[in-house]
Amino acid sequence: MLKGKTALVTGSTSGIGLGIAKALAAQGANIVLNGFGDAEGPKAEIAALGVKVAYHGADMSKVSDIEDMMQFAASTFGRVDILVNNAGIQHVARIEEFPVDRWDAIIAINLSSAFHATRLALPSMQQVNWGRIINVASVHGLVASAAKSAYVAAKHGVVGLTKVTALENATSGVTCNAICPGWVLTPLVQKQVDAKAQAMGVSHEEAKNLLLGEKEPSMQFTTPEELGALAVFFCSPAADNVRGVAWNMDGGWTAQ
Repeated sequence: MLKGKTALVTGSTSGIGLGIAKALAAQGANIVLNGFGDAEGPKAEIAALGVKVAYHGADMSKVSDIEDMMQFAASTFGRVDILVNNAGIQHVARIEEFPVDRWDAIIAINLSSAFHATRLALPSMQQVNWGRIINVASVHGLVASAAKSAYVAAKHGVVGLTKVTALENATSGVTCNAICPGWVLTPLVQKQVDAKAQAMGVSHEEAKNLLLGEKEPSMQFTTPEELGALAVFFCSPAADNVRGVAWNMDGGWTAQ
């Protein structure tokens, strides 16, 4: 379905980003990966799906890096047809104890990077009258949790940015939507499970169930593969008129 298209997925060397990149690659899209850590393993996984793959190690907190990454994608593949803004970090603390540098970093990486990548991707999408911008927000773009002020503020901002982007391009072939996952067992969430297990002196399995039981009625983690399938739907003709939605995949979290 996506043969000949190019998808750039930020924060895609592991977790949700890699899951979405693989799902788009399976539909024929060439992929530009981005993220920290090992890039060769993820590149090999994408290449095995029979598409072209490139990697750019942009630090998503730096505007100049994002600009360089977008230029790299355009020069490598012609243009970015599908932009998935997924890069994100987390820090947990009460507001009065929240380190200012952590607030600044979370807003920069989780929110501002999506704005910068979007503003740079839009002109070429508008030129050909087709494009898909998919923002990976969070259930925390819809509801809040204590001790996550920066993350919740950033993800609410991502949902707002999604709506504005969709409205500004509503009469064109360019759409913008947000995915709002609940708990996904990524390295980021695994750290929270490990911390809970250690703090409460319970097994990792018990800590997982405690984490899910607090918020997610389904008592199961959403998978990167499920999120990837939703991203593929957003890129399909069936979603041509799906615009500005914040689609929660959260096991009933926000239904309560």
